[in-house]
Amino acid sequence: MRQTALILALLASTGLAHAAPADPSKSSLKFAFTQMNVPVEGQFKKFAADVAFDANKPEAGKVSIAVDLVAADAGSSDANQAMQMKEWFNTAAFPKATFTATQFKSLGAGKFQATGQFGLKGKTASLSVPFTVKPDAAGQWFEGSFPLSRLAWKVGEGEWSDVGTVADAVQVKFKLFIPK
Repeated sequence: MRQTALILALLASTGLAHAAPADPSKSSLKFAFTQMNVPVEGQFKKFAADVAFDANKPEAGKVSIAVDLVAADAGSSDANQAMQMKEWFNTAAFPKATFTATQFKSLGAGKFQATGQFGLKGKTASLSVPFTVKPDAAGQWFEGSFPLSRLAWKVGEGEWSDVGTVADAVQVKFKLFIPK
């Protein structure tokens, strides 16, 4: 797996029988939430994504994504350091978030859904992720977004579990480019 600048980002389609890595210079994995009713956006700057997906045969797709949580960027050094603490991502014990999927279905008009196993902070559970596929002369673009409950994944424990301070809902947005 190749390290890239993304979370995400989560899915891709190459039309190839083998897995292909996302282009790190064109791909991104971002997150958004509110803290004290103020919108906050951030991104995961490093990830590895290997994808085998043919839009004409989505049922044969496979994706494996690993996100380097230490490379999370919430816009300030204080926030970035806090995210690594035990109460948040606990990167000393759980340095990566993962998503692996082998169940894909077409939703029509270039839209798909992947269902797989998402792992974060020592917990693994099923997750369905909607995404779109757009061909490009040099490859394909895969974009989507989905909500996560940070409290369901024990992100922001203890005093940080108060949703009046930091909202429970986190929107994850991804954009992956898979070159031909």
